[in-house]
Amino acid sequence: MSESPVTVPVCYRHPSRETYVRCVRCDRPICPDCMRAASVGHQCPECVAEGRRTQRPARTAFGGSAAGRQGYVTKALIGLNVLVAVLGLAVAGGGSLFSGGLFTSGTRLQFLGAVLGRTQTINGDRYWIGNFPQLGDVYTGIADGAYYRLFTAMFIHYGILHLALNMWALWVLGRNLEAVLGPLRFLTLYLLAGLGGNVACYLISPDAFSAGASTAVFGLFAAFFVILRKLGRDTSAVIGILVVNLVLTFAVPSISIAGHLGGLVVGGLVGAVLAYAPRARRNLIQAGGSVAVLVVLTLLTLLQTAALT
Repeated sequence: MSESPVTVPVCYRHPSRETYVRCVRCDRPICPDCMRAASVGHQCPECVAEGRRTQRPARTAFGGSAAGRQGYVTKALIGLNVLVAVLGLAVAGGGSLFSGGLFTSGTRLQFLGAVLGRTQTINGDRYWIGNFPQLGDVYTGIADGAYYRLFTAMFIHYGILHLALNMWALWVLGRNLEAVLGPLRFLTLYLLAGLGGNVACYLISPDAFSAGASTAVFGLFAAFFVILRKLGRDTSAVIGILVVNLVLTFAVPSISIAGHLGGLVVGGLVGAVLAYAPRARRNLIQAGGSVAVLVVLTLLTLLQTAALT
């Protein structure tokens, strides 16, 4: 009586390779090149891919993506602010970061992108730096259609100290908030807070130029406080820093009080919507609340435009 030959198992993806290791999920033979380490044993590439498709992605306490822990949005916002500063330096024709027009009292880029309610003509030599802007230049205000100023002003700064302080605050606050909110929610918070501060400038001081990321940064301060309260953590450090910044806002000349307070209020409001939305309908309430804030800011802008024109 003859015995049947013993069949050596081969990898299902590489038939020429013998193996005695099997996928713990589908039990198919897999060679070392196809093995994917699992919590117990090894899996084949198809089972790993299927597991990723069916596995629920990790979420933060407020429903955001765990990718926010990498701080990609915070880094991108800082990079964009620095890029705009470098472009402004190039437009100003300055020779270094500490001289030339960008870090003195005004350049053409700053005048073109800052919040300005009514159209203005530059008619004083205090604005004449190098050749930009020229005396007699006309700058269209928001009331005459330059609505883009409400967004571009968030990325324009009047001096290296102005830029450095705002970027440091954004680095500290942004990474923490992005980690707990996720990239999309954090970006929504940042833009709405910055927009809120700029709309406040348009409402309160329509004839003044104002710019800077501080409108959004003040909103981040308020949102950080709200989120720490929601998580039951100590808020004393945030309160102290916020009080100091508010004192400086009122004490230092040329700082936009309306912009800082507007960003603070809107940032706190959006932060509350993101933090306290009920889990059962969290995404809907967070999205709806953010859109509602945007609608209110839009209506206030249109009302002010109607009043000025």
